[in-house]
Amino acid sequence: MPQTFSHSALTPPRPPGSPAPPAFSGSSGSSASFGTPVSGARSGPAGDRGPSAADLLDFVRRAAADQELIASLPLDPQGRTWVRLDGPGGSEAWLIGWPPGAGTGWHDHAESRGAFATASGELTERSLAVRLPASGWRSLELHEGVDRERRLARGRGRAFGTHHVHEVRNGSTAEHAVSVHAYYPPLPLIRRFSRTGAVLRLEQVERPEDWQ
Repeated sequence: MPQTFSHSALTPPRPPGSPAPPAFSGSSGSSASFGTPVSGARSGPAGDRGPSAADLLDFVRRAAADQELIASLPLDPQGRTWVRLDGPGGSEAWLIGWPPGAGTGWHDHAESRGAFATASGELTERSLAVRLPASGWRSLELHEGVDRERRLARGRGRAFGTHHVHEVRNGSTAEHAVSVHAYYPPLPLIRRFSRTGAVLRLEQVERPEDWQ
């Protein structure tokens, strides 16, 4: 039988100016139940039994294909919108709407692995093929050849491991994009960076209390 996804217990949107979901400052948001069993969960770092990056990718792809779920997300031309979902195996998951030109800026996900998939429109991911030091620096110069770029059209997704550094953007000037994201363990923190040429600077560290 095909997997189905359903909402429950929607909460009112956050008031303007309140914290947004991690890496997605936006205009409004809510929470919803969106649970599904985890099949074939494997041990991760430090012996955890949570969902693997592959499990998370399977979840976000199936969620992104659920037309009823995607259509339920309110879209705002002035800013991102979101619904928090119950991800598999205790993971943190989000349904995100991206107006034209919206982006996250450079950031990482600390010790969490994750995945995301595009449900409508197209997203562009720029990432670094190098693991940054976890601490002890404020700026560093990147070597040539570490930049990667992916275009993720509707139905496409990607998984990533811990300490993945990237930025995601809707490059369209006219079309909204919608995507589903999942992380395990739930994000302990996010480091935000600015970039000028090859120089990457740590600007801010956000913790769950900043976006919940």
